[in-house]
Amino acid sequence: MQRGSVNKVIVVGHVGGDPEPRYTPSGTAVVNISIATNEVRRSADGDDQERVEWHRVVLWGKQAEFVGNYVKKGQLVYVEGRLQTRTWEDRNKVERRTTEIVADVITTLGGTKGAGSGTTEKPAAVEEPPDDDDIPF
Repeated sequence: MQRGSVNKVIVVGHVGGDPEPRYTPSGTAVVNISIATNEVRRSADGDDQERVEWHRVVLWGKQAEFVGNYVKKGQLVYVEGRLQTRTWEDRNKVERRTTEIVADVITTLGGTKGAGSGTTEKPAAVEEPPDDDDIPF
């Protein structure tokens, strides 16, 4: 392992479609989702221009089960993980590459895109933040 290198990604965005969990032959849950992030820039003409970037995310085990049960299309989520590039062969025997985020943490942040300020769901997290009483300062 090379020292001094970091492979860390944090994305906050909206889920692009309802997750569909699958299971490996050994029974481990896996789910792939797409997350959209956007940025708005003002053009030279003064018009706002929005750019959307799509991120492929893969989750394994309990996190995949959580996403399959509680995350829906349009929901705002926080994802933390690492980048991974895979090489695979398509049906026509053409070699393809895809870069995705292998998530370590996923947290729902509230309602769906376009929803009002309220949410009908309680935000849930795979990894619980520490209580304020546990912080030593």
